[in-house]
Amino acid sequence: MALQDKYAELVQTATTLGVANLAVAEQAGVLHVSGTANSTADYDALWALYNKIDPNMASGDLMMNVDIKADAGAQLKVTTDSTNLNIRSTPTTDGAIVGKAAHNEIVTLVEKTDDSWWKIKTVNGEEGYAYAQYLSPL
Repeated sequence: MALQDKYAELVQTATTLGVANLAVAEQAGVLHVSGTANSTADYDALWALYNKIDPNMASGDLMMNVDIKADAGAQLKVTTDSTNLNIRSTPTTDGAIVGKAAHNEIVTLVEKTDDSWWKIKTVNGEEGYAYAQYLSPL
């Protein structure tokens, strides 16, 4: 099966979700998909679909580099299920908790440290790193 066929549903979903600058290219037996998702929910949906097509991403035949649209200064909503989001001193779960942001609180993006951790600032001035999965652009 050609990789474009294997991952056709994922590419179609990315298109339907409006992933900006969507690029799809096959190179050396690996399908490369990149672009910018409009929200954390869209980003999560693409990764969940990837896991459905290739459970545990075991094939190693897809390289997905999808970012989430948000620039420094952007307002973000805390999208935890119901709990507070820990704000840490360093971009790791080993970092000391220096603050918390409440469920549905609006925070400001300071910088995207990487795909997993973003530096944020609360309205109370608490600044540190939070897990990006729980932050969605407004």
